Amino acid sequence: MAVGAAPRARRRAAERPAREASAQAPDTGLDGALVTAALLLCGLGAVMIFSITAPKAPGEMLPPFFVRQAEALLAGAALAALAAALPLRAWYALAFPLWGATVAALVAVLAVGIETNGARRWLGVESAGLVFQPGEFAKLSAVLAVAAVLGRRDARSGVAPRRVGAVLVLAAVPSALLLLQPDLGNAVLLSALAGLLLFVAGVNLRVLLVPAALGALGVGLYVAHNPYAVNRVIGFLRPWATAHSQGYQLVQSFVAFGRGGFFGVGVGGGLQKLHYLPEAHTDFILAVIAEELGLAGVLLVLGAFVALLVAGARIALRARQRFAMLLAFGMTALAVVPAVLNGAVVMGLVPTKGLTLPFLSYGRSSVLASCLALGIVLGIARRERRARGPAIGAATPRGIAP
Repeated sequence: MAVGAAPRARRRAAERPAREASAQAPDTGLDGALVTAALLLCGLGAVMIFSITAPKAPGEMLPPFFVRQAEALLAGAALAALAAALPLRAWYALAFPLWGATVAALVAVLAVGIETNGARRWLGVESAGLVFQPGEFAKLSAVLAVAAVLGRRDARSGVAPRRVGAVLVLAAVPSALLLLQPDLGNAVLLSALAGLLLFVAGVNLRVLLVPAALGALGVGLYVAHNPYAVNRVIGFLRPWATAHSQGYQLVQSFVAFGRGGFFGVGVGGGLQKLHYLPEAHTDFILAVIAEELGLAGVLLVLGAFVALLVAGARIALRARQRFAMLLAFGMTALAVVPAVLNGAVVMGLVPTKGLTLPFLSYGRSSVLASCLALGIVLGIARRERRARGPAIGAATPRGIAP
């Protein structure tokens, strides 16, 4: 044996138990990052909803919108805890029944749904305040079903064409029903999430070019044949020239950003929420944050979503099972991609799509769906830490760990 080899061997032997203990030690950092970022966003959203809706509820100690949002956040926390506790095989078993249930709900919306502002997107009893938006849960169930389809690797490398076809069907059916409401934003988002999971699963980009091109063509034809969509494009392309018509909402958003500066005018001091900026508590809540908390507040929101993305992606990459990996990626994207699109809309980078800002915007269905997605990712993180299962790619319906 070479000189010095024996001491090095003894040193490596001595260090091995420490390395193994470190590898097996619970790593709660990613869980903590997810929870901290989500709590920050939910808390900030609640504060801003109070600020936005309080002037519209004089004499009320707590504005009704704020109360309903707080109730949704509490219910969402319970739902996230339940989702985190469910075994992974339960989510696999629920994937297709949940997809079927949300498709049935979307059909029911078209038949007996509640119409507001020219769109039929809600089910429930409006007079009793028991209303929900199936489109928010359709995105989640589609991600779950797509992850289940792609979660079992075929005998040969790559993803079999039949699985790609199944994913396209799983995305196309609810997307078509969303377009009929009409809800172009959520239809495009659902399709984009399915495409993202196909890419993560290993499908070559060239294979995705054809469905992507067909989807883009379909969106173009849809916009051309729907006046409301045409008006949104005109307002995006010529906001100042149409500041009193199609571009009104975007111009008011620009004004909010301009008034906010670096540190804002202070919580409660914004003017755009006072009947100037439409949908200030839902789709355009980031504009109010920009006005009242300034660039600092916007960067805080963006930083929280970056933390969600990094933590969720790392949880997915550490997953031992293919289904868990795809599901973690999909649920993380379900929270982060709409945030990117919403921010782009509010800043005038893409046409208005009617997408909420997850965890912040008012909307009980959005809050519950976002919390459910978060709980699923937390459950995967907790389960994968203690699992001693097969490597990614070996997961089958029988091989999914409880």
